[in-house]
Amino acid sequence: MRASRLLSVLLLLQNRGRMTAEELAAELEVSVRTVYRDVEALSAAGVPVYADRGRTGGYQLVDGYRTRLTGLTEEEAQSLSLAGLPGAAAELGLGTVLAAAQLKLHAAMPAELRTGASKVSERFYLDVPGWHRGIESLPRLSELADAVWHTQRIKVRYERWGQRKVDRVLDPLGLILKAGNWYLAARCEGNDRTYRVSRIEELEDLGETFERPSGFDLVRYWRDWSEQFEKRMYPRVAVVRLNERARILLPFYLGAVGARALREADAEPDENGWLTMDLPVEPGEPAVGELLRFGGNLEVLEPPELRERLAEEIRKMGTRYG
Repeated sequence: MRASRLLSVLLLLQNRGRMTAEELAAELEVSVRTVYRDVEALSAAGVPVYADRGRTGGYQLVDGYRTRLTGLTEEEAQSLSLAGLPGAAAELGLGTVLAAAQLKLHAAMPAELRTGASKVSERFYLDVPGWHRGIESLPRLSELADAVWHTQRIKVRYERWGQRKVDRVLDPLGLILKAGNWYLAARCEGNDRTYRVSRIEELEDLGETFERPSGFDLVRYWRDWSEQFEKRMYPRVAVVRLNERARILLPFYLGAVGARALREADAEPDENGWLTMDLPVEPGEPAVGELLRFGGNLEVLEPPELRERLAEEIRKMGTRYG
C-alpha cells in the first residue's frame, strides 16, 4: 500500500510540477505528516525531490527527472474504461484506483500529449444524472460489482413495486448505469432479469461461483430489455395534433419515446402548422397527466375515451379557476 502511495507522490510531482504538502495530502487522502514521511522515503531512495520554503514553496523534482515506473496494475487498467465517469467509478469502489491509473497514464505520455489531455479535463465534464433527481442510496453497489467480476452467486432481499419484499438467489451478470440509476442484470431460476440496485436491501455472498452463460452480451441484453420495458410503459398509441411549440416540447416531456415518435411521423404539418401523428402513451391516469402538460398546444383525436378523459379534466380545471 505504501509503495503504491510513494509512486503516486512521484507521479503527481512529475505531472504537475511543484505541489505543497497540503495539496499532496488532499490528493492522496492522507495526513500532511504522512506526506512528509513519504517524501523523506523518496529522497532516501535516490529520487531527486527537493523542497522550496515560503508562501510559494512546495515539493518538486529536479528539472528533467522522469520515472518510467508507469506500468498499470490489472485493476487500474480495468478502471480506465470509467475514466469519463468518476462518480460511477467511486460508487463501484474504484475511485482511488482510477485516479492512480490516470496518473500513470499521464506520466507515460509525451509532454505535448499530456498538455492536450489536461486541456480536455479542464474543458469537458460529463454529469450523468438528470436534473431534479435525488441521489440514490447504493450501499450494496461495490459488493455487487465484486460479485459480477468474480462470478459469485448471491442471495438478495429485493423490494419490488408496491413495497413487496422478496428473496432471490442470483447469478449477477453485469451492471448498467442508465440516466444516473444503476441496474443489475442477473440470471434467476434460469431467466435473465433486471433489478434496480437501489431496491436491493440485503446481499449475501453464498460462497460459490457460477458459470457465466456462453454468449451472453450485456449491451445486447440491455438494448432488448430497454425496448421491451418501453413497450410495457407505453402500451397504447394515441392519435394527436401538435402545433410547432408542442413539437419542440415533445422530446423534453416524453424523452426518447417522444423524440422517436416525432422522427417516425409520416405526415407534414397542415397550412396552420399542426401535425397529426401517432404518439405512444402510458395507460390510465399517467397518460392524462403527461398530455395535460402540453396545454392548448396538443389535441388528442383518438382514442375517444382518452379524449373524453382529458376534456373532463379540463372542464374541472376551468370550473375551479373560473
